[in-house]
Amino acid sequence: MKNLLKILSLISIMAYGQQPEYVDLNGNGSMDAYENKKLSLDERADDLLQRMTTDDKVNLVVGIGFNIPGTFESIQPLRVPGAVGGTYSYENLGINGMITTDGPAGVRILPIEGTETYYCTAFPVASLISSTWDTNLAYQVGSAMGNEVKEYGMDILLGPALNIHRDPLAGRNFEYFSEDPLLSGKMTASVTNGIQSHGVGTSLKHFAANNQETNRMSVDAVISERALREIYLKGFEIAVKEAQPWTMMSSYNNINGTPASHSYDLLTKILREEWGFEGFVMTDWFGGNDAIAQMKAGNDLLMPGRPDQRKSIKNGIESGALDIEDLDRNAKRILKILLNSPSFNQYKYSNKPDLDGHAELARNVAAQGAVLLKNDNTLPVKPEGLTVATFGIGSYDFIAGGSGSGDVVEAYTISLVQGLENAGITIDPNLKSTYESYLEAEKANQPQQESIFFTPSPIKELEIDNSIIKAASKDTDLAFITIGRNSGEFADRKIEGDFNLDDTELGLIEQVTKVFHNQGKKVVMILNIGNVIETASWKNKVDAILLPWQGGQEAGNALVDVLTGKVTPSGKLPTSFPLTYEDVPSSNNFPGEATGDTIVVQGWMKTVPSQVFYEEGIYVGYRYYTSFDKEVSYPFGYGLSYSTFDYSDLVVSNENGVVSIDVTVSNTGKTEGKEVVQIYVSAPGNQIDQPELELRSFGKTRTLKPGESESLHFSLDPKDYASFDTSKSAWILEAGEYQIKVGASCTDIKLSNSFSLNEDIIVEKLSNALAPAVDINELK
Repeated sequence: MKNLLKILSLISIMAYGQQPEYVDLNGNGSMDAYENKKLSLDERADDLLQRMTTDDKVNLVVGIGFNIPGTFESIQPLRVPGAVGGTYSYENLGINGMITTDGPAGVRILPIEGTETYYCTAFPVASLISSTWDTNLAYQVGSAMGNEVKEYGMDILLGPALNIHRDPLAGRNFEYFSEDPLLSGKMTASVTNGIQSHGVGTSLKHFAANNQETNRMSVDAVISERALREIYLKGFEIAVKEAQPWTMMSSYNNINGTPASHSYDLLTKILREEWGFEGFVMTDWFGGNDAIAQMKAGNDLLMPGRPDQRKSIKNGIESGALDIEDLDRNAKRILKILLNSPSFNQYKYSNKPDLDGHAELARNVAAQGAVLLKNDNTLPVKPEGLTVATFGIGSYDFIAGGSGSGDVVEAYTISLVQGLENAGITIDPNLKSTYESYLEAEKANQPQQESIFFTPSPIKELEIDNSIIKAASKDTDLAFITIGRNSGEFADRKIEGDFNLDDTELGLIEQVTKVFHNQGKKVVMILNIGNVIETASWKNKVDAILLPWQGGQEAGNALVDVLTGKVTPSGKLPTSFPLTYEDVPSSNNFPGEATGDTIVVQGWMKTVPSQVFYEEGIYVGYRYYTSFDKEVSYPFGYGLSYSTFDYSDLVVSNENGVVSIDVTVSNTGKTEGKEVVQIYVSAPGNQIDQPELELRSFGKTRTLKPGESESLHFSLDPKDYASFDTSKSAWILEAGEYQIKVGASCTDIKLSNSFSLNEDIIVEKLSNALAPAVDINELK
């Protein structure tokens, strides 16, 4: 009978992915308490913990490693090729450890296993997902990722990532959602809930203030408590409270003198005691330098795990430097997640996720997140009988997503040219041949990439002869120019030739626009980028600019859906485009200054101890530009449509600080479309220095037909628009007048109303945490 129960339970898992009341994991025909799903997770984890020796517990809190040929190897098999880490398996208990995998834009595993090929879906990067301003779409992306994690035999996806776009030169901004913590937090919560709906987990990263790659393992980020609370922690707080991720990943950097993975204030006081986080914390790979300090701080799992860390923790227990209670607490947190994981429950994964459905979703999201920056009666174009000239190597070689942990090994990437051809649009054959021959030769001469984690060397833009441009202009109806940019781990971007276009790219724009305009023909610029670039110096030369970001494997098809009007653009910028890099508020101190000599971590990663002062304080992105009257090229929240929208019937009410907002949006154009409604609040600023306005809520209409309207409702709780008063260690609402501003961007305010608070409201009283030990000359 016991064997029959075991067989039935396994059949249930195989057929439905459901967990029965218990699974006989140890194979002895009996049910141990930790296998009994009728008991609470605490009871089951306690039962499992008491069966473990001290060595077992030490192994549990130190990962099994991952494979770097010639440098580092895992001590147990990772089970899935290309997975980057996992927790310890216990054969004596019949327990498989959990397997972790990258990353933020989709699952990354090695595609070849035996005689079969396994690919994953390369979804659009986070900056594009947030450009949709659509939390439902973000949930769908997460759900698709969760399906691939589970069906490829893994347990935890190392993402989403939600650090702030503090500076446009940061190499991993493409992995992050926005310069605004509310938009970042809401999008992250939606993606996380989608992933975890499949019974697999997430690891929100990088917690916290990991806003640069330069010296990321040793830089000390010196930040005021208010800026931390309002800007760099707020998104994480939203995501934790709305999604309860299985795990959090502590970042490499120091925060005000303490490594994030050593910080009790960050990992215990704030994360667990204030926010109510219930999962476990893992380090970033090779993060931190003191295993005992990490254990005490509440960093439960050291990843990927090294022998010296096991030795240190074991010695700490024996010497009394580390209490066994600390080890038990951390181990139990891991066990409570492990007990719900597919690996523990012996889920029979298929290696067959819904890749076709996910590709279709990726195409839809990429189209919904494309941002139309300029359109002088140029777009959409009719594909029937259209012949186009496609300039720029990026038109033929699209970048699906950034490099490093945020990369995905996808089966294909659709370029602009492929997307145009798929839509029946004719490409100038001579121009196509010229570019393809150039790319083939340049790729053959590229140095071999050292690792999948590094960003490939960029191919220089082709200096094309003016005679070729003139010939193309005579035989085509329209010109496209694509500019591409890539970045990733280990290095931040440069100003010249990256943030700024280089001379060849500027020359290409000058030549193409002059020749085509002389013939009365239009030029459309495509920005296949993962990060902000300079646009002000050249944007008036082209007739239309479309920003499809790095749109994943279906990027070219999605882009053409927008270009041809199959999809009306509704994307809005999640980050500001400044006029020049020097206008960025962090430009004077990014990425900080060295405070020591170069050190080598784990034999291959070089870093220099350094310090960076966040002197801009809370004035990040649009908070700075709007407050200090700084003109930008394109503002936060901006994006054009093929239709037009009217805002009306704004009603604002306030009851004890709870604000209710209603507004009606009408499609006044000739094309169906969607509109993003942005709710900004301007606070009184009597005692607390305040920005001009701050995003406090947002929503997106359904697809509205011409003449159709929709009413949207928003509700703000006091915490939603409170400010952090460092002197009181509290979130407060000051007495005075509050302006509610309803806009299509942070500078395009359509309607406004106000309400007043008669007295200060202490929304939440907290304790002092993460205070800087030195003075910061903060912007006011």
